[in-house]
Parts: sequence; structure tokens; C-alpha cells
Amino acid sequence: MIGLLQRVTEASVSVAGEIVGRIGPGLLVFLGVERADTSAEADRLVERLVTYRVFEDDAGRMNRSLIDCGGALLVVSQFTVAAETRSGTRPGFHTAAPPAEGEKLYEYFLAGARRRVATVETGRFGTTMQVRLVNDGPVTFWLQVPPGT
Repeated sequence: MIGLLQRVTEASVSVAGEIVGRIGPGLLVFLGVERADTSAEADRLVERLVTYRVFEDDAGRMNRSLIDCGGALLVVSQFTVAAETRSGTRPGFHTAAPPAEGEKLYEYFLAGARRRVATVETGRFGTTMQVRLVNDGPVTFWLQVPPGT
């Protein structure tokens, strides 16, 4: 399971011109579910995301987590982050989970995040979305929990 996270001062996601999720300071996470992922990978990624120290402390060092600073979380499903891109000029999507499996683990991931973070907003799984964000830093990290770890 993959989380491409960006530290933001604000972010929103719209579907057909309607804002369906919006946060202030926190993390925007593009979530990709891979074929062999299970609830174990989702649990591990939630734990890593909410405790990953990407927010500045009083000394200006990245030493505070989302939980430490009380930030919000906006999770957007994005199967393209699970694409195979190592060769050629066209991405392959055979590594991404099929839609039904991806949605099940996406919802499972959200439930786990909501147990840890007060504000969790989302996009809409399987739809075309427009995402707006103000990346703070810019700060962007790729977190991956390979199956079976």
C-alpha cells in the first residue's frame, strides 16, 4: 500500500464542481492500493502516516507528527500511484488492486485513520476528482508498506 503524502496549509477535493472534502493544516494523502495488499498493510500505513514527523517543532525541525500537532487528514484514492513505471513510456496498472478490492481496503484504511485523527476528509472512490492544495514547504513523502511486511 502506498501513501504519497504532502504537508499542506489547506487542501480540497471536488467532484463535478462540488467540494466533497476540505481541510486546513495537515496532510493530503494520495492512497494507492496494490494487488497483494491486505488489512495488515493498511493498518501499518495508517500508523506510519499519523506518526510520521513532518511538521516543524519550535526549533524549526521536522519533529512533530500529525497527531502531535492536531492536524487534519484528506485522503484521496489514486490507483495511479500504484502504477508500474520502471520501463517504457506508458504506465502499467497491473500492479494496482482491482476496483472492488481497492475500495474495500480504502474504506478500511479510512476507518483506521478516523480512530486516530479527529478530522479525516475524503474524495470519492472511483470518480474523476479535482484536487487543490497549498503544499507547505514544499514537503512531500512517499510511504510504502510492501505486502507481507
